[in-house]
Amino acid sequence: MSTQTARQEAPSTSKGRATRDRIVAAAADLMYRHGVAGTSTPALRDAAGVSSSQIYHYFADKDDLTRAVIAFQTEAILSNQAPLLAKLDSLDALRAWRDVVLDAARQQAGVGGCPLGGLSSELSDDHPWARDALAASFTAWAETIRAGLLGMIANGALRRETDADKLALALLTAVQGGLLLAQAQRTTDALEAALDTVIAYIHDHATSR
Repeated sequence: MSTQTARQEAPSTSKGRATRDRIVAAAADLMYRHGVAGTSTPALRDAAGVSSSQIYHYFADKDDLTRAVIAFQTEAILSNQAPLLAKLDSLDALRAWRDVVLDAARQQAGVGGCPLGGLSSELSDDHPWARDALAASFTAWAETIRAGLLGMIANGALRRETDADKLALALLTAVQGGLLLAQAQRTTDALEAALDTVIAYIHDHATSR
């Protein structure tokens, strides 16, 4: 696949959308395991069970496909975490979210790291369009965490002067840094330490209710 910047229009039929979705899901898995540069058209064709012409029909080039993968991985992460973060009403609920993040990392034994983090490491320096897309994805993730913390402020679990923006960024940074170290060290110790340290800091903002 060439690497330009064109975009194809979304398919208009349910069959077309299903085929495109299958290609994106297969590409997301391949890029997660092998990187964008390591994902070839033949490998994608075999993984998705489609022809090369179908890939080129739905995606103008590799950049177009990678954009779709970024969107796919962002939706996967947010759809998994948003329901938990939407239910934040106490520090116990925050710790339950922390447990879900840790359990997911433990199941992978650190392999692969964060899908968005891996794409960012590979693409951000040389591909401005990818950096912008990934920055927007991380912002959306932080906003989801922030919304949960704002809920805790609204219900009185956290003091009104608590800086939800800063704490959301700190939690997201703990996740990203912890997953990066887990990938290198094959242990979630750093992820656990980072999350627990930020949550302990958040505890200092709790009310006495």
